[in-house]
Amino acid sequence: MAPKLLAEALKSIPKSHDPNLLVGFDMADDAGVYKISDELAMVQTVDFFPPIVDDPYSFGQIAAANALSDIFAMGATPMTALNIVAFPITMPAQVLTDILQGGNDKIVEAGAVVVGGHSIKDNELKYGAAITGTVHPDKIVTNGKAKAGDKLYLTKNLGTGIITTAIKRDKVSQEIIDKVISQMCELNKKAAELMILHKVSSATDVTGFGLMGHGFEMASASNVTLKFFADEIPLISGALELAEENIIPGGTNDNREFMQNKYVISDSVDKKLEPLLFDPQTSGGLLIAMPESESKDFEVKLKEAGLFHKQIGVVEERSDRFIIID
Repeated sequence: MAPKLLAEALKSIPKSHDPNLLVGFDMADDAGVYKISDELAMVQTVDFFPPIVDDPYSFGQIAAANALSDIFAMGATPMTALNIVAFPITMPAQVLTDILQGGNDKIVEAGAVVVGGHSIKDNELKYGAAITGTVHPDKIVTNGKAKAGDKLYLTKNLGTGIITTAIKRDKVSQEIIDKVISQMCELNKKAAELMILHKVSSATDVTGFGLMGHGFEMASASNVTLKFFADEIPLISGALELAEENIIPGGTNDNREFMQNKYVISDSVDKKLEPLLFDPQTSGGLLIAMPESESKDFEVKLKEAGLFHKQIGVVEERSDRFIIID
């Protein structure tokens, strides 16, 4: 859903009041957090969507990885998953079997267990999961604690929205399809574990609102400005060229509209990059604000683990814009 429409729909919904509700929907964070005891908090999220690739098993993996990502972004450990299915009765049952198998395999890889779910008949196939995780109440990672001087890291390339749109239009090679599927299936688990080990300031996963939208949420919640280095923003091979051909998803324009007057792009930045900044991601990487004192060791550990990462910017004191692209 477009961020502007969602914000409009939620603005009149009263904030939940409960002393044990540590993170609620009003905070625009990745998941809700409810305190169970002084040592334990429950972290909950849900995500589902229609197929973005043709292979049912891969779709199941991607959808599950995408849902799990919110738990990892909060510094939590996933425990259980409930499947959510909308399925056309005209489709073979094997398609659903393959989707559920893909989702189950990815959830098990994350260290969680599928405990059930809910299904309905629908004209359009949709799949996802509601994930519950746990975290110590004092160790929650939110999007609201980035500090001036922190370095900003991104753990996956941008461009999944453009590439998956190109897949639907038969405009992309099998090599690129395989590459983007592999990236979307990759869990953010190890990157999350390493950011916690290195005393992360703040984090969020980059999904449907794109780098700019989720970056804005971090900047706004933290009362800082994020400065992104245009030349350091990593892109999936072929995404820039497809954007030049105007092969972009509808969500890109929704994301750009929502960000009006919230950002500035320097004149020196190549205009061809702009659609990628607003590109809605599926199972995207983590945007991590890391204290400079921890950054070098963090990079070393990411490299040792074989994890993709790029320092794409820094956190600055709050200015008249939430995001600067330079």
